[in-house]
Amino acid sequence: MPDSQADAAVSDIPAGDIVETVPSALIILDSQLVIRSANRAFYQTFRTSPADTEGCHIFRLGNGQWDIPAFRNLLESVIPHRASVEGFEVEHDFPTIGRRTMLVNARKIYRPGAQDGSILLAIEDVSEERAARAESRRAWQLTQSIVDTIRDPLVVLEEDMTIVTASKSFLTMFGTTQAEARGVRLSDLGEHQWDVPALRHLMEKVLPDNKPIDGFEIEDDFPGLGRRVFSLNARKIVQPGNHVTRMLLVFEDITDRKQRERDTASLTNEISHRIKNNLQIIVGLIAFEVRTTARPCVQGYKAMQTRIGAIARLYDLISHSSRGRIVGVDVYLRDIGKALSASLLGEDSGIRIEVQAEAIDMEPDRAVPFGLLVNELATNAIKHAFPTGTGRVLLGLSRVDDQIELTVSDDGVGMAEKPAAKTPETRGADYVAIFVRQLGGQIVPAEPTGTGTVVRVQFPYLMVPPKGVDRVAA
Repeated sequence: MPDSQADAAVSDIPAGDIVETVPSALIILDSQLVIRSANRAFYQTFRTSPADTEGCHIFRLGNGQWDIPAFRNLLESVIPHRASVEGFEVEHDFPTIGRRTMLVNARKIYRPGAQDGSILLAIEDVSEERAARAESRRAWQLTQSIVDTIRDPLVVLEEDMTIVTASKSFLTMFGTTQAEARGVRLSDLGEHQWDVPALRHLMEKVLPDNKPIDGFEIEDDFPGLGRRVFSLNARKIVQPGNHVTRMLLVFEDITDRKQRERDTASLTNEISHRIKNNLQIIVGLIAFEVRTTARPCVQGYKAMQTRIGAIARLYDLISHSSRGRIVGVDVYLRDIGKALSASLLGEDSGIRIEVQAEAIDMEPDRAVPFGLLVNELATNAIKHAFPTGTGRVLLGLSRVDDQIELTVSDDGVGMAEKPAAKTPETRGADYVAIFVRQLGGQIVPAEPTGTGTVVRVQFPYLMVPPKGVDRVAA
């Protein structure tokens, strides 16, 4: 539609219809500030009627509720010298509607041939909006107070990673101010300390997935800070009632703590390595004694040799750990199986040792009796279950609810009646009982299989690895 046609169409609409459609309260005053007319929104807002309004002076309307010094100054001093006024704010206790904040727009209207113009007032009730702003300011001040109280560096970011606000500790760390940081992208702050791939990955992960992240570690060379390790916690912040999404980031400098952990791990590895070497020396000395000792004593020496060897293998695992002192007992079990195959069976043996183990963690203090227990049960099976020299020994490890279950089974000739006299076999059974007791466990009756022997031992799964500590693995 051409502009001329559009203007004509608008001009055909009665002015009264337009006035009544506008949601703001409208009134028209003559040059003497007498109300000539008002729209329905005005009557509804201020709870008055046309009969009580039209022809009444604006300052005498109702209970004189519009006789407000600021409003009087607007109409008597400002309007006569200006064609229009916009956004004039009036806050007042109105008798009929209470304390309200009104936004007034005023414009002079001249009719053809008239010397004095009328005044059109548009009055909008912005009380709720102003109250919401005030509440938002109070909430923001409270939030900022909380942010500044937190010891760790904290920053709030927009979706585009620009800074909304930051805690004092954050600003101190970067040597900047709130005014200088606000609106700057985190990656551009300072000397671009946080323009690192790990942090970009974190941002890309948090925002789309809407999942909080705790303990996300970043280690890098930060300009002005040096080599540092930070632990980051990230949360999305969505304010009810709007679509603004922000991110809260808390930085914890854990550089010193990480260094202490590494020093401890390094020292642990070094000590474990030395213990392993000393135990291997003892194993070697026992092997030397076996060559010259009396035949009846050889079996006892070799049994002691395998027991000490099992402990040595545990400390060998710890000495090769990169971090922590948590033993992967599934790895330890496989290592014991390999060692027993090499020391007791050899490559030409018809007996084979198999391992079926779930990944389970344990602290070294409990892994020692565990390794000795496995060594004792497996050695007994190898020595007594296969008179023909062929068969299989299975070492099993699994988690059953809050218990760990160790199973040592074979497909040999089965268990004979226990001899009455003290023999190496009965002493081995005593050792088994001691190791089971040290683990806080019990031997569980196994279902008969028809052939071979099955020994099941259950003990509590007491150790839950600390967060961030690696399992010891070969």
